[in-house]
Amino acid sequence: MFTWLLELFKIPETRDLTNTEDIDDIQTTVLHRNIIKKKHFLYKLFQEHYSIFKKNIEDIPDGLKIELGSGGGFLKEVINDVVTSDVLELPDVDKVIFAEKIPYPDKSVAAFFLLGTLHHIKEPEKFFSEINRCMKPGGKIIMIEPANTLFSRFFFKYIHHEQFDEKKDDWKVEGKGRLGDANLAIPWIIFIRDREKFLKKYPELEIFQIKKHTPFRWFLSGGLSYRQFVPSASFGLFTGIEKLLSPFSNTLGSFMTIVLKKSK
Repeated sequence: MFTWLLELFKIPETRDLTNTEDIDDIQTTVLHRNIIKKKHFLYKLFQEHYSIFKKNIEDIPDGLKIELGSGGGFLKEVINDVVTSDVLELPDVDKVIFAEKIPYPDKSVAAFFLLGTLHHIKEPEKFFSEINRCMKPGGKIIMIEPANTLFSRFFFKYIHHEQFDEKKDDWKVEGKGRLGDANLAIPWIIFIRDREKFLKKYPELEIFQIKKHTPFRWFLSGGLSYRQFVPSASFGLFTGIEKLLSPFSNTLGSFMTIVLKKSK
């Protein structure tokens, strides 16, 4: 619908990323890291999300802290002792880890961090089984993922390049692409639509928090594909506007923080 208009705002280096192979290439992740660093509005948004991660680990037990799907991010600048990871070797990423087969012993991990990663995991049920196995009692999984609200659904369905299928029966993500294949609705499907199914299947993983937020700042930032639509100096202004709109987050929020806690 708006494809022709959005093309005008695309970052020139991203215009050739037209298929899954291009998007999943290592150099695309390197490009993403450079984009995050250069776009101050987007960089501040990442910092804010990382601060949510940091705040949520104040009461966890001692143990490993693992980020899954680190990509071009910079969480280590905020949480120094985190082990960053992705499904292939990337610059500035510590380890190769597949979410469905986590290479750590039972009850050894105190925290997992996922920023926009869950909706790319091909078999979430295997992932949560692995989380349940290697998470310490009292440990947390902190995720920031797309929300399914009246406002966000329009953008995710008709403007964003990734699939948004809230009617999918199961939790699986089709395809083999690391970034190119996804279902943005998966977090909503698992934790809201199928909440009782999740709790029954993983009784030790308490849904500690689900909080919707960030109605439009990600879109204004241009994300990883488009130029910023607003000046960097306006970040504080739009942050203030979003705070004023926070009572309407269930209708307007485009993202949600999901915190799971392993029972003791």
